[in-house]
Order: sequence, then C-alpha cells, then structure tokens
Amino acid sequence: MVVLADLVRASRPLSWINTAYPFAAAYLLATGEVDVALVVGTLFFLVPYNLALYGINDVFDYASDLANPRKGGVEGALLPPRRHRLVLTVSVLTCVPFVVALILLGPPLSWAVLAVSIFALVAYSAPPFRFKEVPVLDSLTSSVHFVSPAVYGLALAHADLTPETFAVLGAFLLWGMASHAFGAVQDVVPDRVGGISSIATAFGAARTVRLAMGAWIAAGLLVAATGWPTGLAGLLALPYLALALPYARLDDEDSARANGGWRHFLWVNYAAGAAVTILLIATELYRT
Repeated sequence: MVVLADLVRASRPLSWINTAYPFAAAYLLATGEVDVALVVGTLFFLVPYNLALYGINDVFDYASDLANPRKGGVEGALLPPRRHRLVLTVSVLTCVPFVVALILLGPPLSWAVLAVSIFALVAYSAPPFRFKEVPVLDSLTSSVHFVSPAVYGLALAHADLTPETFAVLGAFLLWGMASHAFGAVQDVVPDRVGGISSIATAFGAARTVRLAMGAWIAAGLLVAATGWPTGLAGLLALPYLALALPYARLDDEDSARANGGWRHFLWVNYAAGAAVTILLIATELYRT
C-alpha cells in the first residue's frame, strides 16, 4: 500500500484531468461516439501518461527538488531514491499496453502525433534532452504535454481540421506556455541555487509574469475570433490575468510569493474546465 501510494502521488492526481479531458473532448466532438478508442485513450491519458510525465520528472529532478520547499505535496512528489527505479519501470509497463492498443486502433497520422506526445513527455525531464532547462523551449514542451492529447484525439478520430480548430489549438498552446511560465516564477530562487535554467530564471520573475499575461491575452483573442458561441471561451483568459496581475512587478528575491497565485491557478483551471464543458454542450445544441 505504501508503494502504491507513492506511485499515485508521483502521478499528481490533481492533474489527471488536464490531459484526459482534452483527448476525450476532442475525440468525442469529432466522432459523437463512445467507443473502444475513446475509453482506451481516456484511460491512457488519465493515469499512465501522468505517471510517466511526472514520475520521470520527479526522478531526474530529485536533487533540485530537495532544496525546493514546495515539493512533497500536491505540487510535486519527493520520492526517496529507492523508489526511482520502480517509478520508471512502472511508468513503462503501464504505458506500453495502452500505446500498443492505440496504435492498432488508429491511422498512421495518429501514430505520429502519439510519438511526438510521448517524446515530449520524456524529453522534458530526462537526459540527454532536458528541455525543461532550455528557456522558452521548456514552456513550449510543457504545453505540448496538454495540447498533444487533444491533437491526438482529433487524429485518432480522422477529424477534418478547420480554421476554427487551428485557432483553438493555437490558443490552447499559448495557454499552456503561459501557465508553465507563470508556474516557473515561484521557483526562480531554488532553481538558480540548484543551477537549473528556466524561462523564469532567464527573464526574471516580473518579466516572465508579464510574458505569461501576454500569452493568455493572445490565447483569449484567438478563441474570441472563432465567432459565436465558441468565442465566448476567450473570456476565460480574464481570471488568469486577474490572478497573475498582482505579481507583474515581482522582484526575483520575492518570487516565492507567486506560489499564492499558483495555488489559485490550480483551482481556476477546474472552474475554467467546467465553463468550457458547459460552452461545448451549448455550442453543440446551438448547431443542431
């Protein structure tokens, strides 16, 4: 039970929905069907994907996480070294059956998207890539972790891509980059002490917050341009801007204060997700 609890903590249950929902929503909207591919894909992006994503991160970030006071809870597991090999092994063993099943269920294009998604998952934390230590690429790769399940859902469903689809996916990518950048601000001091580079250590706390706000604004405008009623989702940029605004002039030395905004961010995501769900349902009813 202790081992199982460690594995669950490593997978960040609070974030499971952040990857499963984009896949399920994209696939269901494209097909209108609940089938084997939807169930298998949703289960994969719900647990195994997150165990691999965050478990690999916890293993290769262990040394720096020791110096980070916010690690050890819902914002990041701090697993003892004796668990590291187990986490990596279980991550592979739980992912492989799902990946094989999804390959059998999907067209070649979906294989390519899935490969990119899994590569980004590994390359973010694991050497020799360690994209998380390359400023800007760290935010881009992190965003791919959440956008690629949606893209994969569309590819698996043989969906026809429209300009509106590209606008929404582009907005989602910008949202993810902004979210990662804002989340990195709180770790400026421990990351610099640990010799870890990030978008926040490169640009500084205040500038990174403002970059994140700019990306959220751009994301909102992109969605708003899709027209009625989906464009209403562009308004969801406002709560993110509101929670980031108090930190727009934050000194690097006080960057840990951004953790307060980050904790609110985690719950804003749930509220925004609920709003998007209601809007998607309303949009489908409007179109029919």
